[in-house]
Amino acid sequence: MSEIPDSVAAAAFRRLVTHLRQRDDAQNIDLMGLAGFCRNCLSEWVEEESAAQGQPIDRAQARAAVYGMPYDEWKKGQPKATPEQLARMEESLRRNEEVRR
Repeated sequence: MSEIPDSVAAAAFRRLVTHLRQRDDAQNIDLMGLAGFCRNCLSEWVEEESAAQGQPIDRAQARAAVYGMPYDEWKKGQPKATPEQLARMEESLRRNEEVRR
């Protein structure tokens, strides 16, 4: 795999975050069911990588950076997940484990 310069990766990350903020109709449960990751995953990756690089950002800060607002505020506007959405998410999480082996 070829490497992406850090400045390009950072710019692409910012575009992804902006896109996810604009597409609040794409629920996390649907992202998880389809792609095996969501906004929470992205914010956890920010938290983990910041700690690994000695510049810790706590989970609340990372989520606010990804969501563009405090997580609790964003979550209030989201509908409850359906059983079908939860089942798709569970299957997707199983697939994540398979590809990581």
